[in-house]
Amino acid sequence: MENLVAGAADAAFWRGKRVLVTGHSGFKGSWMTLWLNRLSANVTGISLPPASAPNLFTEAHIETLCQSHFCDIRDNEALAGLVRGAQPEIAFHLAAQPLVRASYREPRATFAANVMGTVNVLDALRGLAGVRVAVMVTTDKVYRADARQPYAEDDALGGHDPYSASKAACEMAIASYRESFLAAQGVAVASARAGNVIGGGDWSEDRLIPDAVRAWRAGRPLDIRRPQAVRPWQHVLEPLFGYLILAQLLWQQRAPAGAYNFGPNSGDAASVRDVIELARRAYGHGEVHYGNGCEGPHEAAWLALDAGKARAVLGIAPRFSLPQAIERTMTWYRAHREGADARGLCEADIAAFEALAASGNPAPVRPAIAVA
Repeated sequence: MENLVAGAADAAFWRGKRVLVTGHSGFKGSWMTLWLNRLSANVTGISLPPASAPNLFTEAHIETLCQSHFCDIRDNEALAGLVRGAQPEIAFHLAAQPLVRASYREPRATFAANVMGTVNVLDALRGLAGVRVAVMVTTDKVYRADARQPYAEDDALGGHDPYSASKAACEMAIASYRESFLAAQGVAVASARAGNVIGGGDWSEDRLIPDAVRAWRAGRPLDIRRPQAVRPWQHVLEPLFGYLILAQLLWQQRAPAGAYNFGPNSGDAASVRDVIELARRAYGHGEVHYGNGCEGPHEAAWLALDAGKARAVLGIAPRFSLPQAIERTMTWYRAHREGADARGLCEADIAAFEALAASGNPAPVRPAIAVA
């Protein structure tokens, strides 16, 4: 497959494209906006103001890289006006209430943002001249059962917690709008279900690596609720690259619309304990208190994705192994604390990823992790 990374066919494709990114003030959205700017796309961002302080949007001055608008996607009229003004050719929908435990505290707000917010984005694209592709980002948590095998795209959807259930409902709304309206309009619509992402610049609440960085910087022990929980961890650039390639191939009619999983290689899902032990070594110090797995509301004990469809159809493969992803992430936080520029750190990681993707070398197989 031809090289689709910046500097080859990819840069030529994205140059000057009008691209909408919802959720551009969030962790993934900030990285995506920065990468699209690097590819010379004309980006419009729509989101709420950043939810944490510090945050990557502010630290990397993302607002200077796009036409930036703060708008609640639950406000259908305001959202539609901004989308009409942007006249996007390609849309990436990342805006969401993204946290499981927050969804237990605010279930109605979670469903409103995730389900009706997604419907509002889809409806804003309906009938809009010029739009050709929409990549709607959901989650790996859209699948129903707590199975002990990786989930494939045709497995049953569902969700125990409000966040997971809201995202499963999003998938139904996406499929409905695709089949009822957007396909006939000539818009290729795909949903993207990504595994747990890590990377520099995430300061969100209740996420493993940000919680670790906060605790260790403050000289406090990190408290872990469920050390044996298994997730498909990956560096944030892995799924973002997948979204870029998916959008490009949808535009070129070289990939079918529908759902795509984005995650690490089969067998590379890892436990929370594995990830934290690697992070502690990469960071250089840090105390951890492991719980017994009984604290807090229900969360799936085991989750892994079958990303074979993305490998086969899109021609992509992971570039960073789990140890490499964690090492890069912790190096980012250490360098930022020492005064390094956030945008420069992100651009360095993107450049390293692009070089690996251009080389065609996949991520090395993850060796067994010895837990201290």
